[in-house]
Amino acid sequence: MRIKFDTHTHTLASSHAYSTVSENASFAAKIGMDGFAVTDHAPAMPDSPHEWHFRNLKNLPKELFGEKILIGAEVNILDLEGNVDLDKQLLKRLDVVNASIHSQAYSGCGAEDHTSAYEAVVKDPHIDIICHSGTPDFMYDYEYIVKLAGEYNKLIEINNHSFFVRSSSIRNCRRIAELCKKHGTGIAVSSDAHFFTDIGNYSKALDMLYEIGFPEELVMNRTYESFKEFMEGARGKKLCSWRLETC
Repeated sequence: MRIKFDTHTHTLASSHAYSTVSENASFAAKIGMDGFAVTDHAPAMPDSPHEWHFRNLKNLPKELFGEKILIGAEVNILDLEGNVDLDKQLLKRLDVVNASIHSQAYSGCGAEDHTSAYEAVVKDPHIDIICHSGTPDFMYDYEYIVKLAGEYNKLIEINNHSFFVRSSSIRNCRRIAELCKKHGTGIAVSSDAHFFTDIGNYSKALDMLYEIGFPEELVMNRTYESFKEFMEGARGKKLCSWRLETC
């Protein structure tokens, strides 16, 4: 399986990442990608850029070195009501909104709280992808949320970076992927790249998906066009709406 559009990447705007948009785009072009989404951490994380960073993303080119560039954010789930750290009007303007739980920004405690938080986020029309949710510290009712995500046309991320930096998540990631297969819930396979050479790197995630016989048609970011079709069809979200020309 070849996945040519990366839905979760960071730039040096997140201070624990080390590459520019241009470096990411140049490398993506070198390895034959279609493009990527720029999704730096939203303001509740200690290393995040100011809110102005996200309000100014409209100035990024829609294409660089032949690579499609979508603008977005990795927002933080703050509480069991599913509140996040960018306002709704701004979220509506972004192409890709990833939502994650990070301990530095989240106030929930226990599986019941975590399930409530994910349920609220899945039902939030501004959120597109639930990210790296296999972390054992934030276990939730996987089957309920995966099934609900499918009903609300939300994607569940399989995050390659987790296989290296969150190894305790691997078993849970596999279970989540198996449930996505069972319920026909779409996924996005991402690099969560923090340096340009990781753009498009899904090696461990793909190995796991092959092992469980995951259907290719449920991987919605196989190409830029397949991702666009999902976002503009199932999600009903016009990409590049904040930028004058269409992608």
